[in-house]
Amino acid sequence: MALSLLYESAVGYALFDVVEGPDISLGTEEVIKALNEASRFAKLVKLKAFSPFTSAEHALENINCISEGTASDYLKSLLEANLPIGKKGKKSKVSLGVMDSKLGASLHEELGLSVTSAENVQELIRGIRIHFEKLIGQLQTGDLPRAQLGLAHSYSRSKIKFNVHKADNMIIQAIALLDQLDKDVNTFAMRAKEWYSWHFPELVKIVPDNYKYARLVNIIRNKQSLDETSLPQIADVVEDEDMAKEILEASRSSMGTDVSPIDLINIEMFAMKVAELADFKRELHNYLTSKMHNVAPNLGALLGDQVGARLIAHAGSLINLAKYPASTVQILGAEKALFRALKTKGKTPKYGLLFHSAYIGKAKQKNKGRISRYLANKCSIASRVDCFADTTSDIFGLKLKEQVEERLKFYESGARPRKNIDVMHLAQKQVAAMEDAEDAAVDESEKKKEKKKKKKRKVEDADPEKESDEPVKKKKKKKKSKDKK
Repeated sequence: MALSLLYESAVGYALFDVVEGPDISLGTEEVIKALNEASRFAKLVKLKAFSPFTSAEHALENINCISEGTASDYLKSLLEANLPIGKKGKKSKVSLGVMDSKLGASLHEELGLSVTSAENVQELIRGIRIHFEKLIGQLQTGDLPRAQLGLAHSYSRSKIKFNVHKADNMIIQAIALLDQLDKDVNTFAMRAKEWYSWHFPELVKIVPDNYKYARLVNIIRNKQSLDETSLPQIADVVEDEDMAKEILEASRSSMGTDVSPIDLINIEMFAMKVAELADFKRELHNYLTSKMHNVAPNLGALLGDQVGARLIAHAGSLINLAKYPASTVQILGAEKALFRALKTKGKTPKYGLLFHSAYIGKAKQKNKGRISRYLANKCSIASRVDCFADTTSDIFGLKLKEQVEERLKFYESGARPRKNIDVMHLAQKQVAAMEDAEDAAVDESEKKKEKKKKKKRKVEDADPEKESDEPVKKKKKKKKSKDKK
């Protein structure tokens, strides 16, 4: 059976006939030399047909089909014109070699071709890739790299745009930065406390909060200069007048050492940076909450914004999380423990990132595994609703949250929870009612706009007539009165 090779490049499709030669699969020195040398490789394959792409958009369309494992109409027309297509139930006389087995399967189903992706076929296609410019006479030097670069940019750009209208990339970056800020702010605050404690050690016991401590350092500065005039500022930070008076009394009887003005300036600057980082962390948390409300409201309502964002970040994207089964969602974040348990034949982990949710802490020790499995099931439902639903609302997330709470009560007291299908029907009704209310509001606003436009048109149509009639009438009356006199 004759063998033909299909090679997909950035400039077009090429079809080669394999000339009889040494067995490529043996991998001998002669074979390796034949694959690496252009003159010897040209004797192994012969160009049968080359079909270039007409434009960059045409190339992108075809490369998208290849990446999905399907054959485009352009590729089918090339193969039908140059290969004998066998009828169904009969073997074709020519075998087509392709690199991608998925593309080969689709070509076999749609055209009835005998397709192979054997080792010798892959080696020959690798050789074609190396010597492609020399095998195709129509190409000039530099054409192929330019086409590859342009197609790579357009393909990457199209893949980035394909995001199901969900900007989950910002959530991934925000939660990563928030986790890093948690560690950094705590580390810097501990350093600021240790540094300033040489001057005022009693302040740490009175004000343990890191953010308030950093702000107080900038207000107190030198403890010896602290007096009753600073009490209102200290009370605003501490939110307690008695604590402010306690700080003032402690400063007067403090056992701390004196600090030089230069050292005190450095401590104040460092404490100011810690307070600014804490403020930025708070703003970033609000930003993450707003993004989760827009992108994944149901997952945020069920788990909380931070835990839901960590799940999305660990999965890579919202669509990846939506594709995961509940068993995978349950152990996300505990991969090391899972593989360790499989290797040592021990107990597998019951939860990963879901451990940080409030439900696992509420459950008793014997019910933690059961509630984590149930929670993972509801998380997979919420993520799929967020990813594929047309309207964004947290109705499903709130209903799923109620179900998890009912399940917790069932484990504690035995109270029977509602069925899932009943809860989902109720949520669907609420979503439909919300959509109807939104449509009605849009219709009312459009009607009001139309009424305003009609009033403006009537006024515009009536004004020029009044302006033209009034001066004419006045002139006529004046003339008649003069003539009679």
